[in-house]
Amino acid sequence: MPAAPLLDLAQLDLSRTVATHAEIYRLLKQSGRFALLDGIAHVDREAGTAIGWKDIRADDWWAADHIPGRPLFPGALMIEASAQLASWDYITRTQDFTSFLGFAGLNDTRFRGIVEPGARMHFLSQSVRIRSRMFVYQVQGLVGGDLVFETEVVGTVL
Repeated sequence: MPAAPLLDLAQLDLSRTVATHAEIYRLLKQSGRFALLDGIAHVDREAGTAIGWKDIRADDWWAADHIPGRPLFPGALMIEASAQLASWDYITRTQDFTSFLGFAGLNDTRFRGIVEPGARMHFLSQSVRIRSRMFVYQVQGLVGGDLVFETEVVGTVL
């Protein structure tokens, strides 16, 4: 059974930009086509939450090949975008701007809907555990308020 959204998007001002694409990737090491987040709209340090977004476009690099004639945003890229949001939050919380962060694992990953060009996908994160060398975040992807993806991202400082 799908989880309830981590945050009530209707109660938040998602038109704000807390961090732009350029500001996100000044901190993260991903670049080019793998710099997936378009921005960060919300951060609540006390609650341990953050919301980022990606506008899914018909001219995105993956769209012509996944799936020809009916482009669907790949689940692997949903996972990557989620990990990038968790990594950005970890870096800005710990002020560790020098380390490289890598995947250590995923838990309880479920895809619950499709995402097509023309959609804005919001990624919601909730810190579960933050330590000096690792972190765990619960992350969800929503489109139009509907839960389409959820996972727990485990990251590590390399």
